[in-house]
Amino acid sequence: MISSPPTSNASPCTSPADKRSQILEGAGRVFLESGYEGASMSEIARMAGVSKGTLYNHFASKADLFSAFFRQTSSQMQAALEVLGRNDSPNLRDSLTQAAEGIINVLLQPHALGLYRIIVTEAAHFPKLADIFWHNGFASTLENLSHWFSAAAARGQLNISDPQLAADQFMMLCQTRIVQRRRFMIPVEDDPASITRIATLTAESFLRIYAP
Repeated sequence: MISSPPTSNASPCTSPADKRSQILEGAGRVFLESGYEGASMSEIARMAGVSKGTLYNHFASKADLFSAFFRQTSSQMQAALEVLGRNDSPNLRDSLTQAAEGIINVLLQPHALGLYRIIVTEAAHFPKLADIFWHNGFASTLENLSHWFSAAAARGQLNISDPQLAADQFMMLCQTRIVQRRRFMIPVEDDPASITRIATLTAESFLRIYAP
């Protein structure tokens, strides 16, 4: 069950931007637990600690609110991912392991898992969701990885003819076992040691393909 919303400490002078953030935070909790169809504007208003009138002053419909929440959360995911794949350490194996571990940890965050499940469920209602999620999450990470692999190839550390494909492969390897099972709520060990083990295997598998 959705827990009761915290008591709002907002002052009567709360800015529109703060009120919007308050609404999006409450909406996110409802959407991630109930999905799009199961969420109601009444429940979102209750969770956000605002009236329905205030809710509709900021968002014309549930679809508008959902799109705003989705864009905001996807952008937060992008911010967490975009720093990965920029490591120029001479120890490529360790750098790959660290990048894989970082990617796995980001993809295991509750919001990332929730967004993935929502996309699978709601793609027919919101055809642009997958595109938003991709460009605000994976695209920049793949670009960073591609540049990183190109630089490593130029230094003779990798033998890669298609860095973009290599980036796709690395990202997919990061999603094996733990991430995929968590997405589908299948029991799996996801403690730090298990994540490190998968990250290490990801780096080793990648190097088996592309080591010179």
